[in-house]
Amino acid sequence: MTAGEVAADSAAERDDRAVAAFVERLGGVLAAAGLPAMPSRVFAVLMADEDGRMTAAELAEALAVSPAAISGAVRYLQQVRMLRRERERGSRRDVFVVLDDAWHDMMISHEQAYLPIRDAIASGVAGVGGSGTTAGARLALSVEFLEFISAEMDRIATRWEARRAGLAELTG
Repeated sequence: MTAGEVAADSAAERDDRAVAAFVERLGGVLAAAGLPAMPSRVFAVLMADEDGRMTAAELAEALAVSPAAISGAVRYLQQVRMLRRERERGSRRDVFVVLDDAWHDMMISHEQAYLPIRDAIASGVAGVGGSGTTAGARLALSVEFLEFISAEMDRIATRWEARRAGLAELTG
């Protein structure tokens, strides 16, 4: 579905059954892609929520799970920058907010994702006998790949910002 199709479809009425099916489908797809199951479902339900803001109790009720399951899930989602925790106005309760551009923040944050892995791999090259060994060459190639991905992510982020600005002009 293109951005135009999404915009044209925006006047449709909310269908709770379709939303529940979406949450389970997206949660399942994310889990199959490697994200833990409960954070996947929490992320999906927040994405489908009209304002993208829910308390732990609301999340637990929506997913029919315990508050403890929600606690671990939101902690994980915060770590990967897919949501943030806020204080509910006039209350002591926390609200979990899905970031409008959660995919961007999670995927582009290579300093958090790729660089620590790169550094850990690089630290092993000398220990396995240097890049002249088969293991060392494998590790060195991995380091080069992660450096390449990091540089590409910077370029992708720049292109996305330009595209997002164009989308904002269309819908703004």
